[in-house]
Amino acid sequence: MKIIFALNHPAQYHLLKNPYKALREKGHEIIFVIKDKDILEKLMISEGAKYELVTKKRVGRGKFSILAKGLVDLVIQDINLYRITKKFAPDLMVGTDYCITHVGKLLRIPSIVLNEDDFEINKFFCRLAYPFCSSIISPTVCNVGRYQEKKINYDGYQKLAYLHPDVFTPDLRIVSKYTTPGEKYFLIRLVSFSAGHDIEMNHGGLQKLYIKKLIDVLLPYGKVYITSESEIPSDLEQYKLKIDFKDIHHLLAYASLFIADSQSMIVESAMLGTPNIRFNSFVGKISVLEELENKYGLTIGINNGNPEKLITKVSEMLQTENLKHSFIQKRDRMLKEKINVNSFLIWFIDTYPASKEIIRKDPEYQLNYR
Repeated sequence: MKIIFALNHPAQYHLLKNPYKALREKGHEIIFVIKDKDILEKLMISEGAKYELVTKKRVGRGKFSILAKGLVDLVIQDINLYRITKKFAPDLMVGTDYCITHVGKLLRIPSIVLNEDDFEINKFFCRLAYPFCSSIISPTVCNVGRYQEKKINYDGYQKLAYLHPDVFTPDLRIVSKYTTPGEKYFLIRLVSFSAGHDIEMNHGGLQKLYIKKLIDVLLPYGKVYITSESEIPSDLEQYKLKIDFKDIHHLLAYASLFIADSQSMIVESAMLGTPNIRFNSFVGKISVLEELENKYGLTIGINNGNPEKLITKVSEMLQTENLKHSFIQKRDRMLKEKINVNSFLIWFIDTYPASKEIIRKDPEYQLNYR
């Protein structure tokens, strides 16, 4: 088959990079189309991945600018993808961007949407994608609204497609490029909150004052590194982690504690068994993170309206013996109950549409990929 993979976030390249390699080895011809989001383009360049760019990044903040940017991007993406699709003539379109569903519907090409956000959390994306797609591949725990008949459930998380032990092994040699061997260190991750799921402007995370307090609490126990989607204040520059984009998961795996207002990297941290705290106003609202917290104990959520609780919880975790080991044990339990998402995706795409019918008739067929 000829297949288009469409991406709009760095984590989504990781999601599909292993299926991309495996499916090419099976003889499929695949091209990436991407949206210029965060470090996505830089990441793909660093890994030598070929791609077509469908939109360029534009800065915007505020309810109107996010909405306007999204609508303008929608038109530009659809036009650019239509041109690429007409030239490439794919048999199937797969990805995390709503443009494949529009162009796919128009050109009568099946489209598969990969998503692990609940409908209520990411309405903008879901309303633009779900009515037009052929299938929605989403974790069992996720809610896709009234499009349940299109949903392909699987017992896992998107991040397991690239952080499952079968496909990823943390490497201390890579970590040693950035830290002193044996050094205890902590990672803080900041995001911009300008995505589609923040269109109402009701969400926020770590602020400068909290970060300074966090650093004061953490420094007696080890080094502190900050990664950020945007520029950080000059007085925090000394903590900025200057890293090759493709190395971040190795550092995340060996970190003693990860604190973030990023949903994606918090889930990644849980997949790696790294102790973590998420601090934002999405706490209690996202099914994947709620399952990871309440069923497996692999993350701790604190609402950003309670910064003192964050400081108290960090102090408590720093003084907890064998904290890292306990998270690894919880992660091992989770892995026993979930499938190898990478293998499942390879099978599903490789044999589509037959795979769709198999799963419809026998949902437990996915358990072959445990």
